[in-house]
Amino acid sequence: MAGGLVGLLDDIAALAKLAAASIDDVGAAAGRASAKAAGVVVDDTAVTPAYVHGLAADRELPIIKRIATGSLRNKVLFILPAALLLSEFVPLLVEIILMFGGTFLAYEGAHKVHHKFVAHDDHDEVPAAVKGPEAEAATVQGAIRTDFILSAEIMVIALKEVIDEGFWSRAIILLVVAVLITVVVYGVVALIVKMDDIGLRMVETGDERAARVGRLLVNGMPKVLAVLSVVGTAAMLWVGGHIILVGTDELGWHGPYDFVHRLEEGVHDIGGIGGVLAWLVNTAASALIGLVVGFVIVAVVNVVKGRRGAAAH
Repeated sequence: MAGGLVGLLDDIAALAKLAAASIDDVGAAAGRASAKAAGVVVDDTAVTPAYVHGLAADRELPIIKRIATGSLRNKVLFILPAALLLSEFVPLLVEIILMFGGTFLAYEGAHKVHHKFVAHDDHDEVPAAVKGPEAEAATVQGAIRTDFILSAEIMVIALKEVIDEGFWSRAIILLVVAVLITVVVYGVVALIVKMDDIGLRMVETGDERAARVGRLLVNGMPKVLAVLSVVGTAAMLWVGGHIILVGTDELGWHGPYDFVHRLEEGVHDIGGIGGVLAWLVNTAASALIGLVVGFVIVAVVNVVKGRRGAAAH
């Protein structure tokens, strides 16, 4: 009996070690998958604060909480099951959907560049103030709809990174990514939108040192948001272009990827900085591809809108 008990304990210990190793593997895979989606995460973080711009301070955090809840629901209840089923039965569709997502990111990035340097519409797309529960609900629903597209892209990018894992491993990894990304994005968003309030409270303490820091926070947050917007745009172009570059290669058109790869090889052996230069070459090429593809779609969209406007008159 004692020998059997010892054997059972040994088996339990072995299973526990295996489970711990599996948890480590899942954590590492979730980390890799989340890192791959970083470009979209930056844009998601940059976009969301606009939805609470101009609201009363006491409504900012509740609205962010509602948007975060909707975002998590998007990922877990809709996107994750669809992504798992596609990867299990039609894995080729994952690459095609990822290509569409990359193209959408390129379009969004190019549209922002076009709006910044070409368009001169001063109309504020985000209401300066939102009053009443109906308007607040409309704001939340609009943010959740925008988040759905970005969340879908995040989840598909993460799925592509772990598509060779088993079904249940994929499910757990994507669930971890969904929760992790949502917490990080909306935690940062909450911090950003409340930073000016924190600064004001520091100014009101009467302590000169705290007041100085508070004034820096209040005056600096608009600049932080502006920088974050630029970084988000650049990230969309880079990530979108890279998805298109890699996707065309995996779907059979090897020319663009091979050309960029040769450019990387040309600088890779430069002593000390070759690896960094190769990464910069790939990043610049990906961003350029994203910008070109995005501008083509922007042009097509503008032509279609112009024709519809002419037909309406």
